[in-house]
Amino acid sequence: MNGAFHLNNRHELMEKMGPDSVAIFFAAPEATYSHDVQYTYRQDSNFQYLTGFPEPEAVAVLAPGHEHPFTLFVRPRDLDKEIWNGFRAGVEGAKETYGADAAYTIDTLADHLPTYMADCKHLYFKFGADAQLDAQVFKALNAVRGQIRNGVKAPQHLHDPGLFLNEMRLIKKPYEMDMMRKAAQISAEAHTELMKVLKPGVYEYQMESVLNSYFRERNARMGYPAIVGGGVNGTILHYIENHTRLEDGMLLLVDAGAEYAHYNADITRTSPVNGRFNEAQKAVYEVVLKANEEAIALTKPGVGFDEINAKATEVITEGLVDLKLLQGNVSELIETKAYQKFYMHKTGHWLGADVHDMGDYLDDEGNFRKLQAGMVMTVEPGIYVGPHLSNEVPEAFHHIGIRIEDDILVTEDGYENMTAAVPKSVEAIEALMAEA
Repeated sequence: MNGAFHLNNRHELMEKMGPDSVAIFFAAPEATYSHDVQYTYRQDSNFQYLTGFPEPEAVAVLAPGHEHPFTLFVRPRDLDKEIWNGFRAGVEGAKETYGADAAYTIDTLADHLPTYMADCKHLYFKFGADAQLDAQVFKALNAVRGQIRNGVKAPQHLHDPGLFLNEMRLIKKPYEMDMMRKAAQISAEAHTELMKVLKPGVYEYQMESVLNSYFRERNARMGYPAIVGGGVNGTILHYIENHTRLEDGMLLLVDAGAEYAHYNADITRTSPVNGRFNEAQKAVYEVVLKANEEAIALTKPGVGFDEINAKATEVITEGLVDLKLLQGNVSELIETKAYQKFYMHKTGHWLGADVHDMGDYLDDEGNFRKLQAGMVMTVEPGIYVGPHLSNEVPEAFHHIGIRIEDDILVTEDGYENMTAAVPKSVEAIEALMAEA
């Protein structure tokens, strides 16, 4: 936890909200894996961003005009439950460790919440995400409305806090950049280790375990279910079964990133299982690599987010024509989206505390927004020759699935490729695997 980071985030948000407002945030709920077994807990990203508080069953209230601008409602200390399930901060810990101006046990939320709403014009809460949470907030709101005859005013304007938070989270602060660099470093090293041990006869799940082990040894976790797809499985965009034996002549597409201190990396590399690309694999790979590199090279403040995708799409379409996998004029093929048979997703997304991070892609006029220093995005072009194309392309190209993905921080005068340490040229990958 970085107390100063969370404190500054709260102050920035409350300044944007104004003194006549209140914002309410609920911690992420625990999720059941099976029967009485829970998934490993992960805090809601907005809640984490503002509080650093790691426990479930908690509520944060930000009220700039209140005598207690930051209040936490938390689980009470409970010796028996702490013996079985781990320590709790409790009310005192919420104040002493996490900087709350006031703290109460979660069972008193209904009693206190109306007092924070009283005489506020603006209520910030994400309605519609959870009906039970909506009901709690509406109950408190109606309690305030019931005091109108006593001169108490109720909030008249309801807002999604994402109005401010999404933009705050989109532009990364120095602390966030450092955590993302660390996540990227761990992820890059893990991908490199995987390439070293990749060989015919191993299973996809064994390659996944290489990543997971490397992450856990460095106090990181999988940021999302790893995609480890060999052969035809690499043509499935979100393949996560990871159970197939890898055979000589296959490609292995690995899309995996570590989460470190609540921040994510997101890397994809595609390698030949036997250590050498064949002619068709290499030809397709070089097209994807060129798209990746030329799209990254465009990155700098003022460039439109859509320009990155447009460049990658142009390079891939040209490459598909050169390989005779598509026929026709490149501009017309792009206009009619004929390339989407092989390349059906966009070139990137925002990255941060969430793998698909917060932040609008369009500006207020409906145009794709311009890049700004502090944004972090993925650049991940690909070509996928799935079974549905078997009757349209030569057999040598069947079941080739290739994606190359890097994590790019927009800087004041260009970009920083945070995942550049992972080999991605044909020569570098083959040399690494041969040496291993």
